Formats: sequence, structure tokens, C-alpha cells
Amino acid sequence: MPNQGRKIIIAASVLSALFATSLSAEEGPTPEQQAVTATENRQAVFKLLAVNIGPIVGMARGAPFDAAVAERNARRIAVLATMIPERFAAMDTRAFAVETEALPVIWENPDDFAAKAAALAEAALTFADTAAGGDQAATLGGLRNLGGSCGNCHDSYRVDDE
Repeated sequence: MPNQGRKIIIAASVLSALFATSLSAEEGPTPEQQAVTATENRQAVFKLLAVNIGPIVGMARGAPFDAAVAERNARRIAVLATMIPERFAAMDTRAFAVETEALPVIWENPDDFAAKAAALAEAALTFADTAAGGDQAATLGGLRNLGGSCGNCHDSYRVDDE
């Protein structure tokens, strides 16, 4: 019987732990955890933007020109640009201590912020259409407009880390 008593105690402990885990799972993440996740999701979009603009900038700096890569990456940038305002609208994280380069004014001017993201998407599509033509000079000449769209948003809505 002593063995059976231990088994009952172990079973009760396991059930208690499972019950406690299920209760905490039902409660969901704290607002702080939600803010961290929202920030990480935003930053993931920006990392993908950087991954896609990188090869294009490389071509402008002397890497071999590849019109197909320039077009593909610019089309990806256009899609990602539409996600930027969505990710910020998902949660206002100003009240939380999250690491971000986003300025609080983003949530005060959501229409302007969304317009700048739309301008980036449009500039990326224009760049992609030019790249589809295969002309290196014309394509890389359009990079200034694409980069300018990024910079317009950074000037207003991103911490100046320079």
C-alpha cells in the first residue's frame, strides 16, 4: 500500500499541475507580453523589408545586376509595405517598455503613417515594373524614388539613430 499511496500523490500532483497550466493558458498573455509580441511582429516585417532591399542596394553599389531579382524583391517590398500600418494598428505599445525605434507619433497620425506606407508600396511596384524591362540604368535610376519612400517615413516615424 505505501507504493499505491505514492502513486496517488504523484497522480494528484500531475493533475494539479495540469489544472494550473490550463488555467494560466486560459488567462492568455499579459498586456506586456502582447506588447512584446506586437513589437516583434512589426520588427519582423522591417527585417523582411531589409532582406529584400539589400540585394537591390547591392546592385546599385556594383554587385552584378539581376533584373529578375530586382523585380521580385521590389514586388515583395510592395506587399510588405501594406503590412506596416496593419502591424502598428494591431496594438498601441506606447505604454509598455518595449525596445523599438518607432516613435510614439505613429499612433497619433495613423492616416499619414498609412499614406507613407502606401507610397512605399507604390514606389516599389513602379520600381518592379521598371526592373521587369531589364534595363539596368533605368532600374537602378529608380532606386532613388524607392529609397526616398523609405526615408520619408523614417524621417517622421522612426528614432533618428544616426
